[in-house]
Amino acid sequence: MINSRSVQVRISGDVQGCAYRDWTEKNAHLLGIAGWVRNRKDGSVEAMFAGPDTSVNEMISRCKDGPKAAQVKQVDILKEGCGRFSDEFDILPTA
Repeated sequence: MINSRSVQVRISGDVQGCAYRDWTEKNAHLLGIAGWVRNRKDGSVEAMFAGPDTSVNEMISRCKDGPKAAQVKQVDILKEGCGRFSDEFDILPTA
């Protein structure tokens, strides 16, 4: 049985206008993770990742670097155990 994990994270720094959401969606698909990503009006990026522990942990690790043009200052876990909403990964509108 595979252990699963779901987390909601906020990525702060210079993370908008650098294709961070597209990069996140691509990496989530590569890792087999469900969830979503969106820009926040405060300039951060917020995401929810759900899937196998190892994949979610790897995604969080990758978010600390992000795409080449991003300058990530911090990745905060806002919530653990968010649930799994679907098998898809979506880019949501800015919140």
